[in-house]
Formats: sequence, structure tokens, C-alpha cells
Amino acid sequence: MRVESVTSAQNPKIKELLALQEKSRLRREKNLFVVEGRRELNRCLDAGYRIKTLFTCPEICSEQDIEEISEKILSQKPLPGQCEPSLIEIPAVLYEKVAYRGGTEGLIAEAVMAPASLEGLHLRENPLIVVLESVEKPGNLGAVLRSADSAGADAVIVCDPLTDLYNPNLIRASTGAVFSTPVAIASSQESIEWLKANKIQILTAQLQDSELYYNTDMTPGTAIVMGTESTGLTDIWRENADRHIRIPMLGKLDSLNVSVSAAILLYEAVRQRNR
Repeated sequence: MRVESVTSAQNPKIKELLALQEKSRLRREKNLFVVEGRRELNRCLDAGYRIKTLFTCPEICSEQDIEEISEKILSQKPLPGQCEPSLIEIPAVLYEKVAYRGGTEGLIAEAVMAPASLEGLHLRENPLIVVLESVEKPGNLGAVLRSADSAGADAVIVCDPLTDLYNPNLIRASTGAVFSTPVAIASSQESIEWLKANKIQILTAQLQDSELYYNTDMTPGTAIVMGTESTGLTDIWRENADRHIRIPMLGKLDSLNVSVSAAILLYEAVRQRNR
């Protein structure tokens, strides 16, 4: 692995790192995103993501951590046309400027995005899937991915997304579950056709014309579909659902945060499948 030292914030590689953190358009153009922190970086590598550049701060990061991450990077076969990954050492004063958040152990990397298509999902018998339509807050999507990983869901399908899957806030909120949970991005119409073709029942979370979630059989292949907190699901999902389900609201409010709702519904499926 090529090793070099950079000390200036005006260095082109530092400028690119900062721009990738801030601009989703550049992430798409470069097919790159930024991941920082030992835990998230290890989960990223364990999921098979390739690293283009690893930035380390020897004043903060232990030599053991640098060696461990470097060995994982070098053990991977490069993608066709991918250059040899490089390691760039930066001082603490510069690391503080490029780190998106504190306490990330002096490790930041530029990673290559992975394909996120419905065709790439591999399903077990009676899969459990979360579908999110037009969720716009990266923190919410990250929290749903974390719950999906915890509940052992087979996949999360993001329909008509209003947020970037590799937004730094999403990666942080997911604590790396964005790497460990299979994710597909598609339109609502494509997702409905795919679910029906795979004989997966569609359960839409909605208040209207719905039954209590714990009275609904979730042991067959199931997709739990949720929309935004403000507008809910669009008609295409309501019209194509096999069941409409709801969580009882006993107070004065009529909705929960989408990530909280996802956790409740996912663990009901887990409960039913393990009784």
C-alpha cells in the first residue's frame, strides 16, 4: 500500500475528502463515499466494500488499529480498473478539520459504493423485508437499517429516496448497519412488481382501514412498508397491499417516528416466527 504524508488542508486529496462528505452529487459522480471510525470501517470492510484511500492520524490512532485495517484492505482483490489503495497520514490538527464527528479513532476512508439493486438481493425462505417510501431524513433511514440488522431482516428496500444512502449522518445513525444489511434502491412500482413476483405479502403501515399489527400473520414472506411521518404512504402502496396494519396510538398523537415504528413491527415478526 502506498504511504504518504499530507499536512495541508489545501491538498487536493483533503479537498476531495471534504467534498465527498458534503456533496451527494459528487459521491454519485465519483462512486465514492466517506466512512470514519474503527467500528464502521471494520463493518464496511467485512461486508466486502473496497477502499480507495485510507486516512490515518498516528497521533490518535493506535499502530495496531492501522495495521488491522491495512491488512483487511490489502487482503481484498481490487475491482477491475481500481488502482492500488493508498494510505495517507495526517496530523491531529488536520484530522480535526476533516473528521465529520468526534471520537472516530483517527481513521477515515474513501470507499467504493456497492450496487444496490433488487436483482442483487438473495432471499431465504419466508423472507422479512422492510420497505421505506420517500424517507427524507438520513438519521431515520440509518436507525431503520440498524433495527433491520438487529431483527435479522433479509433486506431493506428504499423506494424513491429523498436522501443519499451514503450520507455521513445515515452511516453514523446506522452504526455501520448500512453495510451489513442488504439494501436495494428502486421505484415503488418496481418494488411492488418484485415483491409480488417473489410471493412476498405486502403489509402497509397506515391508520386508515387497518388492523392491529399483532393480529396479522407475519410468518410467511413479508414486506413491512412505511412512508414518511408527514404524508404517509402514497396510493400505489395502499392499493397493492395485502393487509393494512397499524400500531395502536393511545395518547393524543397519531404517529410514531418511522424508525420506532419499524422496530416495533420487525420485532413482532421476530416474535411470531420464534414462538
